[in-house]
Amino acid sequence: MPDVEAILKELLAALGVPYVSVEHSSIAGQEIFSIRTEAEARVLIGIHGDTVHALDTLVKKIYEKRLPAPAEGEIAERSPMFLIDVNDYRAKQIKDLQAKALMMAERARSFQYDVELSPMSSYERLIIHTTLQDAPNVKTESQGEGRNRRVVIKYSV
Repeated sequence: MPDVEAILKELLAALGVPYVSVEHSSIAGQEIFSIRTEAEARVLIGIHGDTVHALDTLVKKIYEKRLPAPAEGEIAERSPMFLIDVNDYRAKQIKDLQAKALMMAERARSFQYDVELSPMSSYERLIIHTTLQDAPNVKTESQGEGRNRRVVIKYSV
């Protein structure tokens, strides 16, 4: 099994990016490898998180390439389930989405009507669905197509 932390450190060294440390944590069932840096955070995060998302994709591709080939008759391991983060940028986004989901679920319960959220990525929708999966008196469902796909929080008795 490849070591994600080692891959990330190799990649940062190859890019010549100084960093303080790489830390491992877990949020909402998601494994997160966070790069701690003092000076390079904006460079590593990029506009709207584009650079950290690209770094995440690159580390996952390297991870997949380093996985041992499955033996004959074995099923290949599914895609890696971890995130690359920089100075808690993505962790804060996850926590903000969870707080928004809980607030909107409370609104749906209080006023007893469906709450439609703004369009979001599949990953963001997954966070909303996961956060509210055990919430009382609400259920979630995705509606719409493509870029207009959104979560609707429905009041249920």
